[in-house]
Amino acid sequence: MLSVDKKQIKSAIKHRHHGQMSESFMTAAFLSLSGGLQDAYTYIFRGNVFANAQTGNIVLLSQSVYEKNWSVSMRYLIPLLFFALGIIIAEWIRESFRYSKNIHWRQLVLVFEILLLFIVGFMPVEFNMLANALVSFSCAMQVQAFRKVNGYAFASTMCIGNIRSAMESLYMYLKSHDKKLFKKTLRYIEIIVLFGFGAALGGHFVSKFGSGTIWISCFLLLISFFIMFIREEIEEHPEIKQDEKAIIKDFKDIKNKTESVKNIIKNDIEKRNTSDKNSQS
Repeated sequence: MLSVDKKQIKSAIKHRHHGQMSESFMTAAFLSLSGGLQDAYTYIFRGNVFANAQTGNIVLLSQSVYEKNWSVSMRYLIPLLFFALGIIIAEWIRESFRYSKNIHWRQLVLVFEILLLFIVGFMPVEFNMLANALVSFSCAMQVQAFRKVNGYAFASTMCIGNIRSAMESLYMYLKSHDKKLFKKTLRYIEIIVLFGFGAALGGHFVSKFGSGTIWISCFLLLISFFIMFIREEIEEHPEIKQDEKAIIKDFKDIKNKTESVKNIIKNDIEKRNTSDKNSQS
């Protein structure tokens, strides 16, 4: 009997298509370290502005507007606008390069982000407003491009969503004792800890390297960039999934036809045996 082994089919398809491991925990780990460092860098060194936590910027912006302190308002408004623009640019990169065979669109986002942060490292404090805008822009591209780790939704540049997901998974684990949910909880906690560790690194090195501290973030992102060359990912290539479904369907059709032929032959043999018995009697 012909059996359809979906795992073997998927494995064969994966070996024919090369991509990235952009949703692996290893990639997410370095992105989270980088995200925490960026937030600490802009808040501690660039005038108490959040690179990632735009909610904080909105609160401070609203307070400045209420006090009619327009110069301070611009300090928070511009990074907020650049964050929004970064999301749009990330989506444009995805739409424009999602079927690229030589490089994954998420890697292009990382290249763009690394270049921007590298430039920020040369900016003196007199250009804090522009520096914060560029960091917010790059953070937005990162959070938009990298939204899953091991199939779970996550954010590499902020913690509130990860904390919510971690506690939700923990609650479900306590109810069901499903080990997968416990593993999911641990993954979120690890991401949160890594973000905090990245922020600690930023706070530690900013007193030593000043504006150049952001280059550590560039290094972390560069590691993520090269990690994504390691193995394949087919999520961003729906045509591969269609090929996979077509192949599985063909195997099922062959299996059904084989079963049908087998039944016909079996019935024919039974009829012949019955006919032979009748003729002998």
